[in-house]
Amino acid sequence: MDTLAATTPAPAPAAAPAALRRLYFARFAFAAVWAALLFATAGTLGPLGATLLVIYPLFDVACAVVDVRSAAADGGPVRHLYLNIALSALTAVGLVLAATSGVPAVLRVWGAWAVTAGLVQLVVGVARRRMGGQWAMIASGGISTLAGVSFAAQAGGAGASLKALAGYAFLGGVFFLVSALRLGRAAKGA
Repeated sequence: MDTLAATTPAPAPAAAPAALRRLYFARFAFAAVWAALLFATAGTLGPLGATLLVIYPLFDVACAVVDVRSAAADGGPVRHLYLNIALSALTAVGLVLAATSGVPAVLRVWGAWAVTAGLVQLVVGVARRRMGGQWAMIASGGISTLAGVSFAAQAGGAGASLKALAGYAFLGGVFFLVSALRLGRAAKGA
């Protein structure tokens, strides 16, 4: 048995990075539009703002379902993606309830989601690092975790605002864009 072959990870299937790249571009576009809309309505927590807040984790659920299907078809890791689906679905329900209580409650729910989803994103990025283009996902997971803690802290302050969520979403979208571009480079280099 060749020792090098036994310790070198197998290359990622060719279809996996292409599907992931398309998904990451879609996530960037959604995050950019969503962040602009939330920023424009962040002064109050009205029906439009509450709807936007709930749509974001539901979009995350849809993206994770697409990701699971693609990863499963290519033999990739899916266990943590299922956890992400559950977390995002629970967050959507939590945001429906929190929106009736005000901005601090929304920030607490969003903060808890950012911490847990950030940790999951970090783990998935590390598991996919052989595909290339995952350093941005790893960094994004770490930043999301820290941002979640800051959202929870902001919820207890006098200046609680939804504007920070718009910035968080846009930055997350930028990380998806960077990963999509890096995956394209990795595919060309392979």
